[in-house]
Amino acid sequence: MIRFSVIMTTYNGSATISAALDSILNQEGRGVNFELEVFVVDDHSTDNTLEVLASYKDIQILQTKANTGGPNTGRNIGLKACTGDWICIADHDDLWEPFKLEKLLPHLDAAPILTSGYTLIDRQKGTETVRIRFPEEPIKHFPANATFASKLSKSKQGQNTYLGAIVYQSSLKHILFEEEHGMVDFDWVVRLFEGQHSAEIAESLYIRIVEGSNLSLNPRYREIDFNYSMSFAAQYKDRYPALHKLAVRRLHGSRARYFYLVGDMKQARQFLRKAPLDLKTVLYFVTSYVGANWVKKNFNIFG
Repeated sequence: MIRFSVIMTTYNGSATISAALDSILNQEGRGVNFELEVFVVDDHSTDNTLEVLASYKDIQILQTKANTGGPNTGRNIGLKACTGDWICIADHDDLWEPFKLEKLLPHLDAAPILTSGYTLIDRQKGTETVRIRFPEEPIKHFPANATFASKLSKSKQGQNTYLGAIVYQSSLKHILFEEEHGMVDFDWVVRLFEGQHSAEIAESLYIRIVEGSNLSLNPRYREIDFNYSMSFAAQYKDRYPALHKLAVRRLHGSRARYFYLVGDMKQARQFLRKAPLDLKTVLYFVTSYVGANWVKKNFNIFG
């Protein structure tokens, strides 16, 4: 029987982790069509997260040696411990649809890496959006290195590679997350897809919740992510010069949009000057002087 390994990292996640775990442990078909092992790696929480976890019998609780300030060390601990045929990475505030793994089962032979659509809940805006990139076909296939190229160049097109959407074969478990900063995953995604073909299922299989406290909007994280991603992309400059050039411009564009979103328009304009020269960049630049509030209310700017 196929076994899925789920690796969830947490820090002070007591408010959300029960819902996240329940959505995983209550998967339809568990024990009948597939086996499930769940590792929760705590990064030395200071709230009652460990007490909450202790109430669960069907999970394995692990812990980092000390607080690392990010999820990556915990993810690597889970990767080294897991024994499943397929691996899923989960956050303590994500929710799985009850049919997620059942929907994946018929497609496990399609590719070593599978992804899916997702539902985005923005707590600040009070919105819920289903995001499926290729609704016209049940499963979309990507040839070897197609997603690698789009991710290295920071393209927003192509396969969805949010970690919560990725399920991959255990033959790739040796690909670990960076621990220098412990919170960047751009390089991991690129290395995971390098040389691999993959596929995406045209259904929303998990719920991604975004609110002001998310790591993805943390100022320190955004600075580290930009600098580390720039350094990582530079490793491909000689082999893939065109992709590297695109990556640098798009990383500046992403950095600009973050500052635009949080209202630091001077910084936003600084990074927009090095972003791809297209209509969207021009409009962001113009509305950074007037009209930004309307843009932020009506369009998804970042994340």
